[in-house]
Amino acid sequence: FELGKIKLPKFPVPAEINENDYLEKLCLEGAKKRFGENLQKEVLDRLEYELGVIKTTGFASYFLIVHDFVRWAKENRIVVGPGRGSVGGSLAAYALNITNIDPLKYNLLFERFLNPERISLPDIDLDFADRRRDEVINYVAQKYGKDYVSQIITFGTMAARAVVRDVGRATALPYNYCDSVAKMIPMGMTLDQTLKNVMEFRQLYESDEQAKNLIDFAKKLEGVARHASTHACGVVISAESLSDLVPLQHPTQDDSAIVTQFEMHSIEDLGLLKMDFLGLKNLTIIEDTLARIYKVRGKNINIETIPHDDKKTFELLQKGETVGVFQLESGGMQRYLKQLKPTEFEDIIAMVALYRPGPMSLIPEYIARKFKVKPVEYIHPKLEPILNRTYGILVYQESLMQIARDLGGFTLGEADTLRKAVGKKIKSLLVAQRDKMMQGMINNGIGKNAAQKIWAWILPFASYGFNRSHAAAYAMIAYQTAYLKT
Repeated sequence: FELGKIKLPKFPVPAEINENDYLEKLCLEGAKKRFGENLQKEVLDRLEYELGVIKTTGFASYFLIVHDFVRWAKENRIVVGPGRGSVGGSLAAYALNITNIDPLKYNLLFERFLNPERISLPDIDLDFADRRRDEVINYVAQKYGKDYVSQIITFGTMAARAVVRDVGRATALPYNYCDSVAKMIPMGMTLDQTLKNVMEFRQLYESDEQAKNLIDFAKKLEGVARHASTHACGVVISAESLSDLVPLQHPTQDDSAIVTQFEMHSIEDLGLLKMDFLGLKNLTIIEDTLARIYKVRGKNINIETIPHDDKKTFELLQKGETVGVFQLESGGMQRYLKQLKPTEFEDIIAMVALYRPGPMSLIPEYIARKFKVKPVEYIHPKLEPILNRTYGILVYQESLMQIARDLGGFTLGEADTLRKAVGKKIKSLLVAQRDKMMQGMINNGIGKNAAQKIWAWILPFASYGFNRSHAAAYAMIAYQTAYLKT
C-alpha cells in the first residue's frame, strides 16, 4: 500500500505525442470552436496558465479520460450537465467540452478547482441523464477493461434509532417497547447526546433496568457497519488490474456487477482515480422534451447553444411559474422570484446560491438593493468591483478569494487556503490567516480600522458561502428547463 501517491491510469494518446502536448492540442482546437479562430490574449493567457498547472501536477491524463467519455456520451445523445462543483472554473474543461459554462464570462476561478499551492487530485463530478448513466459507465469499462473499472462499496451504519430497534430484536424485547424507546431519540442525535439532552430518555435509562441494558448494548454497536450496498455514483478507474490493489466483490443479488470492498475514502487514500457519475432526473426530462419538440414541431434544438437572454423565459420566471423548473420550483422560491423579477442570468445564479438555510435571510436584502429600495454600500471602495454583481452582498466563495487577492495581497492559491480555513472554522489556521490578511490589507493602503471591519464581516460568511461555479452550472440547468417550458 502506498498511501497518498496518485496512481492515474494512462490515457492512450497517438504515438508521436505525449499526454501534455495532446491535451494542449485538444484545448486549443476546442477554444477555437468556442471563441473563434483568432483567440484573444485573455483566452490564450488563461489557457496557458491552466495547462501549466495541469502539466506540473501531472493531471493531463485525468482531463483526457474525462474529455473522452463526455465526448462519447454527447455523440450518443446522452444529455450531460454543464458541470457541477468547482470544475466550472476551468477554461481547459470548457474548451474540452467537459463543461458548458464560460469561466471568463461568469468570472469563475480556476484555483477554486485546482489549487497549484496545495496539490490534490481535482474533482470532476458529472451529471448524466439518469436513465442512461449506466451506458457511460459501461463505455468506460469497455475502454479501460473490466478488470480496471469498478463501482465502489458503501456501508450503511447503525444510527441511534436503528441500533435500538436491532438490539431489541436480537434480545427478543417486544417490538412496541423498542419502538417507543427509539422514537424518543431526536433525528440526527447520538445515544450519548440523547442521554444528555432528552430528560425523559435519561429518566427511562436510570429507572428501567430493561431500558438500561438495551441502551448500553446499543451504545456499543452504534456507528458499526450494518450492511453494504453500491455507492450511488462513485466509479474507480485504475492503471493496473484492480484485483492487485483492492479486494473486490459482487454486490448482493447482482453477479454481473463488481464493487470494491474498500469504501470511497480508502480508495482516495490509495491514490486511485475516483469519479462521480451522477444520474440527474432533470437531464432525462430535458432529453425527453427535446425529443418531443422534434416529434411535434420538427425543431431540432441544441440545448447547449440556446440564447441566455430569452425575454419570454425571463417573463415565465418573473411570474414564478416554475413548477418543473430545476432548483426553482419550491413555493418559497416561486414567491422570491415574483419579488426579484429576474432580468438576467446573474439573478438565477444568485438565487441558486442564496436559497438555502443560512443565506436565505439575505434574499430580501438582495431584492431591496436590486430595486434601489436600499442603498448598496461597501466598507471600502476596493470591494466594489468584486461585489457589484451581487449589490455589495458577499454570496460566493470565489468573491472571498478575490477579496483576499485584491485587498490582502494573497495569491489565488493562498486565497483558496483562506477560504478553506474560514469554511471549516479551523481555529489555529484562522489565526494565522487573519494576521496575514490584516497585514496584507494594511500594506495595501487600507486603514487598520477598515481592515478589522472587513475581517469581522468576512468571518460569518463561513456558514453560508457558496461555490459560484456550481451555482452557475445549476442555474444553467434551471434556465434550460425554464426555456423548454416556455
